[in-house]
Amino acid sequence: MKYKLILGALCAVVASSAAAKASTLEDVKARGLLNCGVNTGLVGFAAPDATGKWTGFDVSICKAVAAAVLGDASKVKYVPTTGQTRLTALASGEIDLLSRNTTWTFSRDVDLKLTFAGTNFYDGQAFMVPKSAGINSAKDLNGATICIQTGTTTELNLAEYAKLNGITYDSVPVESSAEGQQKYIAGACDVYTSDASDLASVRSSFKNPDDHVILPEMISKEPLGPIVRQGDEQWADVVHWTLNALIAAEEFGVTKANVEEMATSSNNPEVKRILGAEGDLGKQFGLDNAWAKRAIAVDGNYGEIFEANLGEKTPIAMHRGPNALWNKGGLQYAQPFR
Repeated sequence: MKYKLILGALCAVVASSAAAKASTLEDVKARGLLNCGVNTGLVGFAAPDATGKWTGFDVSICKAVAAAVLGDASKVKYVPTTGQTRLTALASGEIDLLSRNTTWTFSRDVDLKLTFAGTNFYDGQAFMVPKSAGINSAKDLNGATICIQTGTTTELNLAEYAKLNGITYDSVPVESSAEGQQKYIAGACDVYTSDASDLASVRSSFKNPDDHVILPEMISKEPLGPIVRQGDEQWADVVHWTLNALIAAEEFGVTKANVEEMATSSNNPEVKRILGAEGDLGKQFGLDNAWAKRAIAVDGNYGEIFEANLGEKTPIAMHRGPNALWNKGGLQYAQPFR
C-alpha cells in the first residue's frame, strides 16, 4: 500500500509540474550548473569525503554530463536523495538528472513518466548476514528480522520472494543505506537486504568485513541507470549518449590519458565521430562536437570509472561480471555513433 501511495503522489507531481515541458538543456546552460541527484552516502557510488568533495561511480556520470554540456566537470550541485525522495526530486524539477542506484521498472518508466537514459550497472537484490549465524542460503531466512529500505523495489522483491518460497519475516524499515548499516550492526535486524552492490559497499566499511557474508542468491534483476524527466527528448539524448560515449570509449581503447591524442590520430571513423574530429553529432542535440571528448577526459572511460570506484583493487572489490563489455562476456555496449 505504501508503494502505491508513493506512486500516486509522484504521478500528481508529474501532472502538475511544468518542468518536464521546459528545455532542461537550456535551463542547465543558463544556470551554469547541473543539479544532480545522488545517494545520501554510498561508498563507491556517491559519497562526500571529509572535505565535502563527492566521489563515486554515479558521481562520475554527473561530472561527465556537466563536462559535455557546460565544459566544466566541477559545475555540479550534488543533491543527496533517499529512496523515498529521489523520484519526487526529479519529477518536481529540483534536480535535472538522477544518478543514483535506481532500478529501471515498468511503473517508473510508464506510470511515473520518467525516462531511463540507459543502464550503467546491472545488479540484483541479495542478502547479508553475520557469518556467525551459519546461514548459507536465502531460503534459510524463515522467521528472520530483515532491514529493508522503504520506497524501493527491494520491498516488493522481498515480499514476492518470501511468498514464493514460504518464508515469513519481520521487516525493519530504514530510509537510507547508512541507517540500514547502523541498525544491522546494532543487531536491530538479523539480515540486511538490498542490491548486491549496496551490500558490498556497506560491508567494505565494517571494521571486520569478513565477519559478514553476502548470500549467493540474487532474487531479482536490478538494471540501474541515470534518469531524466519524460517529455524532454533532447535532454534524455544528451544523458543517454554521454553514457554511451563512456562505454564506447572503453571498447575502442580511448582513455582519460589518450583521449586528446586519439581525437587526432585515430583511423577509426566511429572514434573520430565520437571525439568530434569528423561529423556534427554534437550539433544535432545542441552541443558542440567536442562534448564526448570532454566527458571522457574527466574520469576516463566506463571501465576506468568502474575500476577506480568499484573494482577489485578498491575496498568494494567487485568483479565486472555482467558489467563487462559485450565482447568480454558482459552486457555493456554502446549503440552505434553514426
